[in-house]
Amino acid sequence: MSLSHRAARPLLASIFIGGGLDAFLHPDGKVKAAEAVTKPVAEFLSFIPDDPALLVRVNGGAQVVAGALLAVGKYRRLAALTLIGSIIPTTVAGHRFWEEVDPERRAQQQVHFLKNLSLLGGLLLAATDTDGAPSLGWRLRRRAHQVTEHLTPQPAETHLLAS
Repeated sequence: MSLSHRAARPLLASIFIGGGLDAFLHPDGKVKAAEAVTKPVAEFLSFIPDDPALLVRVNGGAQVVAGALLAVGKYRRLAALTLIGSIIPTTVAGHRFWEEVDPERRAQQQVHFLKNLSLLGGLLLAATDTDGAPSLGWRLRRRAHQVTEHLTPQPAETHLLAS
């Protein structure tokens, strides 16, 4: 693992560990904002509970666990995918700058929205990083090519007789 990866993963994970811990321990401040996302999702997906405080806590717990895994480099791609699944609803719920009337609050929320988009970009890089090893897609394509070559009948060699 390169030095840049060893440094980048914990740096990227730190905001999720800190923010997730806060959401898990103190969900009340985030419940009102979360309702904008949790209610429509709970109506659309019946297996999702409609308790926004519970969902904020679950999301916070997922951020702490996935952030810690990403920071130490264990299951890093799965951890990054989990954080991607967490940051999208968090961003849409928590930083709705388009609904703000006050220009100063609008600007502040827009900065946080764009910050989260930047984090999303970092998570996409982390989720697709193979750390120098061939990707699963490359391995599958290579194996398919090998199988195809093995199963494809080879034309018989023809020998031309010199006359």
